[in-house]
Formats: sequence, structure tokens, C-alpha cells
Amino acid sequence: MVLSISLDTFYTNKNYVASEFIEKAIMFYIGYLSQQDNLSPMITETVKAQINGTEQRLAHLLFKVAVELGKLTHLLAVANDVDDETLRQLLVMCINEVRKINGAINCEDAVRYQKE
Repeated sequence: MVLSISLDTFYTNKNYVASEFIEKAIMFYIGYLSQQDNLSPMITETVKAQINGTEQRLAHLLFKVAVELGKLTHLLAVANDVDDETLRQLLVMCINEVRKINGAINCEDAVRYQKE
């Protein structure tokens, strides 16, 4: 957008004397600059609050998953008599598998693997 009105015309039409117009322009600009200084902390605090809320929800969900995993682990331990060496080999295999699949565990793939 092009400003088609000259400053002389503007402050004449608004019944401003040049010095009043300049003073108002300076005050407006000072207000604009002070808002910029205040805006940055507001944005920072808003983002921090969002991150904290997300962190709390994720922690709560991870806690629930850990409880469910604990229940499953204890059920499997009761149902199967596994020796220490087999358990160690299972740990190594699972660590390598999770690294390979980048944590995207798929039950169907595990069943297929166990049937091989």
C-alpha cells in the first residue's frame, strides 16, 4: 500500500501543528517499541507454559505405560521359567531390535519373529 497523502496535508487536515504531529508520532513509536519489549517475554512465557503442560501429560502417560508394562512383565515371569542366560540374550536381542526399528515396536512383527 502506497501512502498517497503527504505529511503536510495529514497534520493540516487533523488540525495539528507540525510540532504536535511530530510529538504524537514519537509517542506512538515509543509505545510501539515498548510493546515489542513486552511481547517477547509474553511469547516466551506462553511457549514455556505449553511445553510444561505437554511435559506433564507425557510424564503421566509414560507412568501409565510403565505400570501396564510392569504388570505384563510380572505375568510373563510367573508363566515362564526362564534361566538367567536366556534372559540376558533376550535383553541384548531387544536392545538391538529397538535400535534397528527406532522404538516403533510392533507386536505382529514380534510374533512372526518368534515363530521363525
